[in-house]
Amino acid sequence: MPSTPRAPRKVAIVGISLSDCGRVDGPTPYALHAQAARRALADSGLERSVIDGFGSAGLGTLAPVEVAEYLGLKPRWVDSTAVGGAAWEVMAAHAADAIAAGHANAVLLVYGSTARADIKAKRRTSNLSFGGRGPLQFEVPYGHTLISKYAMAARRHMHEYGTTLEQLASVAVQARANAAANPDAMFRDPITVDEVLDGPVIADPFTKLHCCIRSDGGCAVLLAAEEYVPDTAKDPVWILGTGEYVSHTTMSEWEDFTVSPAAVSGRLAFERAGVTPAEMDIAEIYDAFTYMTLVTLEDLGFCAKGEGGAFVGKGRLTRDGELPVNTDGGGLSACHPGMRGLFLLVEAVRQLRGEAGGHQVRKASGRLPELAVASGTGGWFCSSGTVVLGRG
Repeated sequence: MPSTPRAPRKVAIVGISLSDCGRVDGPTPYALHAQAARRALADSGLERSVIDGFGSAGLGTLAPVEVAEYLGLKPRWVDSTAVGGAAWEVMAAHAADAIAAGHANAVLLVYGSTARADIKAKRRTSNLSFGGRGPLQFEVPYGHTLISKYAMAARRHMHEYGTTLEQLASVAVQARANAAANPDAMFRDPITVDEVLDGPVIADPFTKLHCCIRSDGGCAVLLAAEEYVPDTAKDPVWILGTGEYVSHTTMSEWEDFTVSPAAVSGRLAFERAGVTPAEMDIAEIYDAFTYMTLVTLEDLGFCAKGEGGAFVGKGRLTRDGELPVNTDGGGLSACHPGMRGLFLLVEAVRQLRGEAGGHQVRKASGRLPELAVASGTGGWFCSSGTVVLGRG
């Protein structure tokens, strides 16, 4: 007789960590991977032997095989989904599904990069053209670097909905305000809207402070099945719902520059979690540029399409605001070592655990946040992964 199907297991994030971040000269990207992995395992309180799944992207010829070997792991479940900065939310979704189905018990996701140190040491130059093969060959002759694609999208939103440069600049100002209380943030000095607007233009309408910083650093997240939770050192943060979506790579195939793929990944994640955007206590959003924060908030459902400019004003996104966003300072001020998606999950878990120190968010009556959403974007709004997390 056929066996009775096993109910899906609940999945929690049981370990998180940052490697050394910011200005890190000396260690290789592999060393930052290892440092983050060791710290996340120690944070979980579990033995290394429980890890039977591994996810990594962005390093090694045979990622994640090369990184797993460096870490001394021989996983029976692997993922290296490469969709840009959203890869980590997408891989977290895949890992949660695998654990729920019994294909793995504990999955380690890890990232590390020396993006800043490499350029400082002239080991690598910045290349934002992403080559000229395949479909991209038709755009490269026109100078379509990554930042110009985001700048075009921002200008379209300004044209369609009257979004202003001041509103976009306020995103950077609020990110810096959050970073001010975070000792791990690379830039903590306050900035003003005028300072953002008066900076050198990088790609119209973006000035320097509209753009993410370039840092070194890494982080790790350990997910595990519910039966491991009693043995962990910290309270679990549960994966409640996930969503993923890919949109385009060629700009001419993007139907609407004012709609990001988070419009789909977010809807799926909230539906699967059985909660609404209005219930979220915090939001961690990929912010390589100020426009990303604004349009992702719209597409996740925190405000209507076209209302993002008004929504981000009046301090709403600060740690003490109505919807704290990028509570560590985000990619605009805290760190951005190339692919920031995994940092969103680390910060969300820190906040839900109440371990964020001076930049900890507390709601009414001093209570800790109960629900958080982390939404990563990859490429030039090419991909999106959204994860809803909860303490209860």
